Amino acid sequence: MSILVDEDTRVVVQGITGGEGKFHTEQMMEYGTNVVAGAVPGKGGQEVAGVPVYDTVHQAVDEEDADASVVFVPPAFAGDAIFEALDTDLDLVVAITEGIPTQDMAKVNKRLSEVDTRLQGPNCPGIITPGEAKLGILPGNIFESGKVGLVSRSGTLTYQVVDSLTSRGIGQTTAIGIGGDPIIGTDFIDALELFEEDDETEAVVMCGEIGGEDEEEAAAFIGEHMDTPVAGFIAGRTAPPGKRMGHAGAIVSGSGTGTAQSKIDALNEAGVPVGDTPEEVVDHIEDLL
Repeated sequence: MSILVDEDTRVVVQGITGGEGKFHTEQMMEYGTNVVAGAVPGKGGQEVAGVPVYDTVHQAVDEEDADASVVFVPPAFAGDAIFEALDTDLDLVVAITEGIPTQDMAKVNKRLSEVDTRLQGPNCPGIITPGEAKLGILPGNIFESGKVGLVSRSGTLTYQVVDSLTSRGIGQTTAIGIGGDPIIGTDFIDALELFEEDDETEAVVMCGEIGGEDEEEAAAFIGEHMDTPVAGFIAGRTAPPGKRMGHAGAIVSGSGTGTAQSKIDALNEAGVPVGDTPEEVVDHIEDLL
């Protein structure tokens, strides 16, 4: 089983006529993703890789029965693109764009509380159910269908852990990159809850990093609500306080929370083994399965 996306997911690509949008549309289609439409204002009537382009997401949803979108729109316009998608009946919107202004995402976040559509991202690599569908920029060749779910703030860490899992013959149900910005849609707890409800997911890898308190909150959720075993990894152990490392959300304020150690301690207290390296995370997964 998978969560959120599968071979039946019908995808509209927002920004399909741009360089990134076109390239990754072709990559997604080559993987097997059912891309049914593109949406770009003023570009309606065109085709990209044989996919019809519409002026609006509404038109794409109505004409092609799309139920998910992936956003490859420049940062200055991506907030509006997400708003447009949230005003339709789409089940899922995956925002790949990095650098969306925080004030734009604050408005999006308010809108999210008023709709049923799920947002994943922004500033994320996307989501993949191996062998069925991928939405985003994930390298499909390193994934293999199996029984381990993965949720991560970091695309690079996702690739490292998945490559190690696959090389040891451990496949994945679904891998979700939630993004590293301060304001995101789907968070760790949302993803962990979905994996807990999935009968085919027998273990979960959670990859976090310094900054914020999301991992500590996720640890509390795991301890109280999850029977599915979880193994973790936290990046940024050597990062100095007050310095942003990589993601916009990866900054430690010096308040005692948000550090790598505080996150590791919280996970350990919840019974989650934390690897020092991606390879050690896979060691823990082998022990949990």
